[in-house]
Amino acid sequence: MATYLVLSNRVLNALNEVEMTSVNFSSSRGIQTAVKNFVNRALHDVYNEIEELPSLHKETYHITYTGQREYSLPTTDSPVSGDLQWRKIDWDTFYLKPAELVTNGEFTSDISSWTTGDGTPSYSSSGNGRLNLNDAAAYQSISTVKNTEYRLQVRVMSPSSSTGTVAIKVGTTASGGEIISTTKSVSNFRDGAILDTTFTATAQTLYIFFETASGVQLDIDYVRISRNISPQRLQYISYDDWVRRFSERDLTNLSTSYAEPKYVYKTQSGKLGLTPIPDRDDYRIVFEYWKEHTELSAYGNTPDLDDRYADLIVSRASYYTYNLRSDPEHANISNEEYKKGLKKLRNDLVIKPEYVRDLRVNII
Repeated sequence: MATYLVLSNRVLNALNEVEMTSVNFSSSRGIQTAVKNFVNRALHDVYNEIEELPSLHKETYHITYTGQREYSLPTTDSPVSGDLQWRKIDWDTFYLKPAELVTNGEFTSDISSWTTGDGTPSYSSSGNGRLNLNDAAAYQSISTVKNTEYRLQVRVMSPSSSTGTVAIKVGTTASGGEIISTTKSVSNFRDGAILDTTFTATAQTLYIFFETASGVQLDIDYVRISRNISPQRLQYISYDDWVRRFSERDLTNLSTSYAEPKYVYKTQSGKLGLTPIPDRDDYRIVFEYWKEHTELSAYGNTPDLDDRYADLIVSRASYYTYNLRSDPEHANISNEEYKKGLKKLRNDLVIKPEYVRDLRVNII
């Protein structure tokens, strides 16, 4: 793996200089320290040339609040777990979706947030993670808005060769089933069945409940509950366009102007703005961005690049080192190697394939 130590030593080796070890890396001096700095400088050059590297790509979201027009762009202090300081926002990827009400409904790594009913539900690592019910029950409370329609989707899997049925309930009590009380059967080993339905909330707190009968073992692959609206792409507009077209409406202190957002824009204070201003607390604004890279510091740190592009960093760092040594001939050679490597990187990872559509119409 191309660690900070390995990259620095490859440059030092090319210059016939003494290489560093993990022991003396932090106490380097002279040319060794210069090479370490040049490796980071080379990384800066790569990331400045090509911002849309797949290794820097992330996705995040905001849950809207009624009446709130502006929202912060992602940083390490964002409320969304895993967010990092943004470098470039992809303004063409903004979507409005209904917020997911179920916590840990995908069972990615455990069955936390689910309460045990009868028996002992367990976690299964099959697929992307599942809730295993073997003569057992599990439930979770969700927060809803009364008289609002929601969509429920549940996938049930058979982890054994026996057939089975799981009871699925939605109600005002843990196992009441006052709103939905149905079953889903799976008859084939490793097969799955999906329940896809809607319901109207009758209270502000409801329960989603699953249970299998004695001797029946089934997995819940996922459970998803959200308000019954379709995802909508948010169109990007400039700040000036927002000022001209929508600012008077949005700046008026009048709740009747709130509605489902249709546009997104970047404010002059570096935030994202939504217009119309959200009229609900459960819109999920999803978008993609590229994060800032992290400078290398410890000897074992690795860059946000695949190992196959390590030569690109070495070539650029060598270019700076040869310039320091007043060796323009070898500096130019290293710089040409860097340009070729950068072109390959761009072709491999960034340039998107184009396609041609035939817009001709046959008239018979």
